[in-house]
Amino acid sequence: PALKSIIKLFRVDSTTREVSLTAPPPTNAAGRQLTADDSPLTEEDFYSTIDRELAKVESFTLQKVTELRSQIDTLERTVQEYTITSSVGKIDNEALIESTRESADSVAKSFLILEKYVNINFMGFHKILKKHDKNSPQHQCKQFYITRMHNQAWVRGDYSDVVVRLSSIYAALRDDNVAEENKDASQSFLRSTTKYWVRTEDVSKVKYAILKHLPVFLQKTATGETDSQLTNSVYFDNDQLELYHGRLDKSPGAIAYRLRWYGAGEPKLVFFERKTHRDTWTGEASVKERFTVDETEVKQVLNDKYPIDEKRQQMSSKKGATAEDIDDWETLVREMIQVVQVKQLVPTMRTQYMRTAFQIPFDATVRISLDTNLCMISERGYDTLGGAKWYRDPDKPLADNEITRFPHAVLEVKLELGGANAEPPQWVTDLQNSGMLYEVHKFSKFIHGCATLLPEYVRSVPYWVDDASLRDSILRSGGGRILVKQDHETGVGPGANEVYDHLLPFGNVKEPRLDAKGRTANTVSLVEGDSADKSAVDGPTGGGDGAAAAAAVGKGGATAEQFYADVDVTDEEMLNSTFQGCCEDTCAGWLFPFCSGYNDDIITPTSVQKIEPKIFFANERTFLHWLHSGVTLYTIAAGILAFASDTHSMTAHWYAMALLPISLGFCLYALHLFLWRSEKIKTRIPGRWDDSRGPLILGTTLCTVLFINFVMKCKEIRKHNTMGYEL
Repeated sequence: PALKSIIKLFRVDSTTREVSLTAPPPTNAAGRQLTADDSPLTEEDFYSTIDRELAKVESFTLQKVTELRSQIDTLERTVQEYTITSSVGKIDNEALIESTRESADSVAKSFLILEKYVNINFMGFHKILKKHDKNSPQHQCKQFYITRMHNQAWVRGDYSDVVVRLSSIYAALRDDNVAEENKDASQSFLRSTTKYWVRTEDVSKVKYAILKHLPVFLQKTATGETDSQLTNSVYFDNDQLELYHGRLDKSPGAIAYRLRWYGAGEPKLVFFERKTHRDTWTGEASVKERFTVDETEVKQVLNDKYPIDEKRQQMSSKKGATAEDIDDWETLVREMIQVVQVKQLVPTMRTQYMRTAFQIPFDATVRISLDTNLCMISERGYDTLGGAKWYRDPDKPLADNEITRFPHAVLEVKLELGGANAEPPQWVTDLQNSGMLYEVHKFSKFIHGCATLLPEYVRSVPYWVDDASLRDSILRSGGGRILVKQDHETGVGPGANEVYDHLLPFGNVKEPRLDAKGRTANTVSLVEGDSADKSAVDGPTGGGDGAAAAAAVGKGGATAEQFYADVDVTDEEMLNSTFQGCCEDTCAGWLFPFCSGYNDDIITPTSVQKIEPKIFFANERTFLHWLHSGVTLYTIAAGILAFASDTHSMTAHWYAMALLPISLGFCLYALHLFLWRSEKIKTRIPGRWDDSRGPLILGTTLCTVLFINFVMKCKEIRKHNTMGYEL
């Protein structure tokens, strides 16, 4: 309030709402024109006030963080003392576990409320400084104070130790077990991965929701253990961006080739990684393979001078290395060396982010990674010196068109399911339904970086570049040529981008949804529409607690019980609600008002149905089968009608004329069903692709006609027999 009143006084006349072009300007007591210098307050007053407010926020934040750390110290001592005194080496007192968990939940709740307090104040200072510069353009100071705030402890401070220590407490309460380590030399692994965007303001909430069930994979740094680690990945491609377009088109066998290292500073241990795309309908799965080399050996690998035979002998002398593992390693190394030479690969794009991993050590059943502070850096435009340099000098400044900062965090949920673990854990489903995750089908950091920073080299771009939340970051990086104009008719690019427009989490530039809730394949609130938030939760459960939790999540509530809504809705209920009233206005709906439509009136989740080539042929075969049934019925009806003309039978005439419209209905329904399913295949909307009403209606009509004909024939036979007895 004090800052707001000061800003108002900076105006020449804060009460004037009308002006005159002929009246002289207002004057002071000396007869001079009023200026900002005549204000009773000075710029020094404003600066002093904002300095005091900044100091107040910083002091309060540091005080609360100190209190939270003290509470965590108490919890850690409680857990440690009971674990030491317990005969089984773990906490087996259920009452103690429950009370400790409640205390940890309370600490986490307070931490998230504190984070929201910091965000509100940070945004408030932004707006105050912006308004000050607008009302006092001769004394602009926003940039100075923004830079200063970023250097203060309440904004810059790293409080990840709170997350790390809470994770350790929850892990002790869960009694997490360490799985057996996989010592595969080639480090090949198969996983199903789903990627999501997470708003920056929801990052801490998502972290807390996960660490209650999975421990944080701790990273050791020079200052101690932290929950995140700097990750750099340099992607290779050629001048034609062959690998980029292959990965974008999902061509069978398309590869991504990258060099990855962890930690700040110069790389020491480098991972050569190759990701190969496989279509699941072929029975194969995409795979990631890698091997490690010392940084000094990178140039040898890239120039085909790597001493493979010597390294093979060293591996053979190691204990535990099998001949099969060594052969697989050698095959992988030779293939990766060869692809660099054959495709003329050079450093093209680098991704850099802070990665937080959640995983029980060596157990890949559920593994979650959260990437924050994500940016993509162009690796074009410098001399590689024959492979000696394979990443940009970090000490040299970057131009705006050489770096793009992604506005969201990226969450990856990796599952290995099978046997008893055929379904994901319930808490994973709850997190997906929380409204904090925005599923983005097949999102790729490499593809996004190339499309944004190398727009003159790409022939096509991914569908998500049209998302309204990414537009500003793409424009700042000079990638405007891949975007449509602000006044574009549809708001999305041509081709596939128009088809997959419904997958954009935040809408397009024409119809932005920047305040939309998180959308995933399991998000009920999106399927039923934003206006049905309460019914989506309260309907199936019949209670008010779930509705309150969902509303709190949507409004950014910070209580520990409201981080994600437990929406208990079955797939069948979701699908029934999805298809209600969605077909009356479609182009073919008037023919079959009780059959499934095109689902034009629902908001589609961001997940998409998996498409295999055989689906197209199956749709055509189904169309031909229905058409064949209609033609067969028409042939039978025409034959009966021809014979009925010779016998002058009215019953036969009636029966044939009843079958003719039914046969026509079969043919029209076959066409309707073919077009409807073709649209579903094209847009890949998730849900049921079968029609449970159309076949029932046509089958019932046909059976009714056959039954009536059967009854009339029985009457004719009975009448004929009665006349025979009388004779």
